Amino acid sequence: MIASEGRIGRVFVLRLQEGDKVPDCIEEFAKERAVESATCLMLGGVGSGHLVVGPLNPHSRPIEPMLKSLDIAHEVVAVGTIFKDEDGAPRLHMHGALGRGGYTAMGCLRQGVEIWGLAEVVLLEITGLGMLRKMDPVFGFEVLSKE
Repeated sequence: MIASEGRIGRVFVLRLQEGDKVPDCIEEFAKERAVESATCLMLGGVGSGHLVVGPLNPHSRPIEPMLKSLDIAHEVVAVGTIFKDEDGAPRLHMHGALGRGGYTAMGCLRQGVEIWGLAEVVLLEITGLGMLRKMDPVFGFEVLSKE
């Protein structure tokens, strides 16, 4: 286990608009405001994009993502974290549950989804952690690490 203690810093509330892309717009906001680490909550609607819904083969490394395409509006509730990467850029890792007409899918939004209608995001900055995302060659993606 890797752990670090921090404190709540600033609190932001964002209204994302139709066509905004997640994670891009949240990462850009964090960059503009110099947010290095945070937790994010999101609810609203998403339209097109891709979800990572699991590994193609749970036993292989590096992990090859299984993608689900979205091409129509879904309701979404999601939670995520922001930590800077090795270059100092904020990187969002967010998982969401998406629903439409009794159908539900859950997955990682890292591949990108477009907002449909609108979405609300609450971003709680966390200060003093000393953590960042580093590329892990075994997994094949960035993982949370101590600086």
